[in-house]
Amino acid sequence: MKIIAVIPARYASTRFPAKLMQNLGGKTVILRTYEAAIGTHLFDDVFVVTDSVLIFDEIVSKGGKAIMSVKEHESGSDRIAEAVTNLDVDLVVNVQGDEPFIAAEPLAQLIAVFRKDDERKTDLASLMREIKSEDEIKNPNNVKVVVDQNGFALYFSRSVIPYPREVNVGVRYFQHIGIYAFRKQALLDFYRLPMKSLEASEKLEQLRYLEFGKRIRMVETQHVSIGIDTPEDLEQARKLL
Repeated sequence: MKIIAVIPARYASTRFPAKLMQNLGGKTVILRTYEAAIGTHLFDDVFVVTDSVLIFDEIVSKGGKAIMSVKEHESGSDRIAEAVTNLDVDLVVNVQGDEPFIAAEPLAQLIAVFRKDDERKTDLASLMREIKSEDEIKNPNNVKVVVDQNGFALYFSRSVIPYPREVNVGVRYFQHIGIYAFRKQALLDFYRLPMKSLEASEKLEQLRYLEFGKRIRMVETQHVSIGIDTPEDLEQARKLL
């Protein structure tokens, strides 16, 4: 099985423009993320996919591999699908460009799902972590997921799911962590399918997979990602580094 990591990297950002080109300990955020992905030693290759000449040149000038995005895209899955269309690859892992401290363990957990999937029942895999505080559960920025008895996603929502109509029944709440591993064909199928009402309403691209019958295997993890979404996050990252 040939496995690659793809890092979608947009230059524009609503909350923090040009965040991927910010200085983090003498290197840009995107370069540190790229090097961290290589440093996991999990992938046959690692690519940055970008709409920005600045980001493209930053990676290539440092000896890395980058692909220019030809089209404007609504989602990261669309951008990745375009990039891998002509690549000889079986499994694609999406690494977020603003997470320079990415850890190997959760990525290895996702890859393990497919190594064990002899019957090819899984189209893509993603991560979730248990959340317990009421504030976290009710926060619409925390995407929640419910799964079936085999760990496959039933639904994702910004709302509280399941709704606590009855308490003290042992319900656990899970936050979706947006790191994915895809079979290449699942990505290509997504790229060709239209956005439907559930995805449009919640603004969650993973709902397109569910609406068209793709199976998403969720893996529970304790990993908490450290993303850089604001200037304050960048300062915290500098301290951590």
